[in-house]
Amino acid sequence: MRSNGLLIALPALALVACTSTSPLSAAEQGESDSPAVTTTTTPSLPPRPAEVLLTDVDPCAVLSESQRAQLSLDGTPSPYVDEGLGNARACTMRSRTSGNVVRLALITVQGVEVWLDENAQVEATPTTVAGYPALTVRTPGLDDVCNVEVDVAEGQFLDVMFRDGGNATPAQQDTLCLGAQRSAEAAMTGLLAVR
Repeated sequence: MRSNGLLIALPALALVACTSTSPLSAAEQGESDSPAVTTTTTPSLPPRPAEVLLTDVDPCAVLSESQRAQLSLDGTPSPYVDEGLGNARACTMRSRTSGNVVRLALITVQGVEVWLDENAQVEATPTTVAGYPALTVRTPGLDDVCNVEVDVAEGQFLDVMFRDGGNATPAQQDTLCLGAQRSAEAAMTGLLAVR
């Protein structure tokens, strides 16, 4: 499972520029002995269609009973405060059928950009969830978990973790990422319905 202390170690709302080198031909550079040109780009996500504030949301009420049934989450939702995620209100739901676990955390102390920071040491791939910009996050060395982070508002994001809950045959990470994506889509449908 991903270390929850990771977010505390990251600077809040910090974006560190990514550097890449782009070698040019001698003719393009104007001289033959010039070093490669370094370009700096700031990673960014597309704009969100609207702000969905998470401040007064109950994480265990985001998914309706019907949505939980569609996701095979037949265990009782369990609320808690996740200190490792900036005291985020969170809810864990388990599938007794598949053994998988979904955790929804409502992050209100920093934006989703934290996952684009080079200090995050994760593989963050842009995606969309219900029309909102999002990231699929894989942590190297942790193959039993996948996260989808949805950019819902300035300085706030929905964290959806989907993990193998100790199945006899471990789920592949690609399967877990699909589960995280499906759970994030359902969660955003639930959030948008009450906002």
